[in-house]
Amino acid sequence: MVVQRPYGKALRSLAMSQLQKLHHRFCQHSLVFKGNSPRTIDWFKYDFRWFLEFAKIKRLEQLTKQNIQDWILNGKLEKEWSAKTIRLRLQSMSLFLDWCVQENYIKENPCSKIPKPRLPKSIPKHLSADQAQLLLDWVSNYSFNYKFEKSRAQAIIATFIYTGIRKAELMSLKVNDVDFESKSLIVRQGKCSKDRIIPMHESLIESLQRYLKDRARLGKCCPYFFTAMRQDSKMGDSVIKRLVEKIRKKSGIQFYPHLLRHTFATLMLEGGCNLFALSQMMGHSDIKTTTIYLSATKSHLQEQITKHPLQF
Repeated sequence: MVVQRPYGKALRSLAMSQLQKLHHRFCQHSLVFKGNSPRTIDWFKYDFRWFLEFAKIKRLEQLTKQNIQDWILNGKLEKEWSAKTIRLRLQSMSLFLDWCVQENYIKENPCSKIPKPRLPKSIPKHLSADQAQLLLDWVSNYSFNYKFEKSRAQAIIATFIYTGIRKAELMSLKVNDVDFESKSLIVRQGKCSKDRIIPMHESLIESLQRYLKDRARLGKCCPYFFTAMRQDSKMGDSVIKRLVEKIRKKSGIQFYPHLLRHTFATLMLEGGCNLFALSQMMGHSDIKTTTIYLSATKSHLQEQITKHPLQF
């Protein structure tokens, strides 16, 4: 059924099922015309279903600034949403309502007048150089049940530490994306649907080549770089989850994939990498995002303080 427009009785007659269909059309528009990833679309749908369950509204005109604020307040008090979570919830709702304004379903976005909480400026959690090396050594010396399982684990952890790649990007990496001749790998359609090239460290190259030998020995032809152990297919997401849990429990090193991304950025800056180059390797749309890692680099700050003009 086509939703009538612009304003008036047709608008007031929108039932909840129609409101959900309207949001579904927004999601389709975001996927096709905005280039949002399926994962982002799932996030939109999840937030909107959660809001509808709370607000229990049945018409688009009932979607007001007040019930959005009540939803956020409930999330903060009952579920202890962080400032970041609140901002993300408001963002997903605001994008939908902006689309409704654009399509003339409503006159203004009620979400636009709701203030967003400030994000706390905390130093990104990361491993030190010694901890990162200990993690690599631990994986190399651990007794896995199968040779392929061990070489794959080494390659996964090394890729995280030496490239700062996101978990979803690692999962989507294909054999043709890794170029040993140019010593680089290509992240295709990463966050915000952007491609980027990341140079490979010699230690990473050794780890990846060792894994590929074991992969070839088992006759795997899957186009994805990291494959399942028993099938010739793409490695499942649960593999990384189990691997990280196992290493944390056995080694005592507390980490997760995204913390290794922070670790890569911090160690690169401490090693003298310039901010612009790091921003490109990380795939940041705005270099301001990369500057948060400056606060985590002690050696960088120590080097700068030596430039103070007053010397004793």
